[in-house]
Amino acid sequence: MTINDLEFYLVEIPCTEQDEPVRSVLVRLTTDSGLDGWGEARLRWQPEGLSGRRDALLSVLAGRSIFDIEEMLMLQSLADAPLRSAVEMACWDLVGRAVGEPLCRLFGGGYRMRIPLAVRLPEYNAQRIANVARELAEQGFHTQIITSCGRPEQDLQTLSAVRQGVGERAELRLDAAAGYDLQIARDLCAELEHDDLQFLLDPLSTSEFHAVASLGRQTSVPLAVCRAIRSPGDVLMLARYGAAPFVVIDLWRIGGMSAARKCAAVAQAGGIAALPAAVPSVGIATAAMLQLAAATPAFSACNECAHHQLHDDVLVEPLEIADGMMAVPQSPGLGIEVDRSKVERYQVA
Repeated sequence: MTINDLEFYLVEIPCTEQDEPVRSVLVRLTTDSGLDGWGEARLRWQPEGLSGRRDALLSVLAGRSIFDIEEMLMLQSLADAPLRSAVEMACWDLVGRAVGEPLCRLFGGGYRMRIPLAVRLPEYNAQRIANVARELAEQGFHTQIITSCGRPEQDLQTLSAVRQGVGERAELRLDAAAGYDLQIARDLCAELEHDDLQFLLDPLSTSEFHAVASLGRQTSVPLAVCRAIRSPGDVLMLARYGAAPFVVIDLWRIGGMSAARKCAAVAQAGGIAALPAAVPSVGIATAAMLQLAAATPAFSACNECAHHQLHDDVLVEPLEIADGMMAVPQSPGLGIEVDRSKVERYQVA
């Protein structure tokens, strides 16, 4: 079963009023037997460039077996990690459809079929964020993420307000967004010592693991790293340094689902808790995350997801959220069907 066609679609779907629209490039691969497979990635592409990119990549992929995924991942044409992730996602979707099974079964089986979600709070003033946090906790979202504004004092005020709003109903994470130098991060951690954060994500502006390890030795606040992780080797270095007890794996940074599974295996071997990063998605990448999390015991923590913020998606049947959890789709491949009329409706001209 070989690839005989490829299409790119640039789509944009609105979110809730405080969030920017989600803009994604969709990849559709077609086989000689007529099967379609879909992938998704965030790429800074423009509509006028899609045709040329499609022709160049199709010339490399045409005639290749959909099962030769590892070989395809080595192609220079897929050196860009987000594009590699999207093409690999579409290939796995095709593989699952070809054998009639959801991907989680091909990745080792459904270890868990309902995935608990973590949600990122909007960037409002502290009291308004606390109100949103309370509403989300009442909806069943018991892990919530605060994004740093870049000013430690305001971050602490927001954290305090959210803590008062949700009480014991939600665990909190603080994403420092790689915004602080070592001294400021050290001072912030000193203030957070007794706050019982689940973890502080990417506290340092540097990607050097020894700097994160140095901070970790000076605080009891659990640290997590995401933005510096671009391969399983980076996870191995994180474990060697003993830099952080948590690692967050971004599919589009590391280049796909296969790489994410390898990262999770390295993290598990190194005693590091792993979880997939949020990938702002129009539905396809969210389905991929669900399949991956379902079959990967190492991804045991709540997985960040922004799907609840979308006004719509590109799927025939929407992914339903209930009690802060999302069921893993059980149809073949990614488990979803793409609505072509929605793709056309949201396509960027």
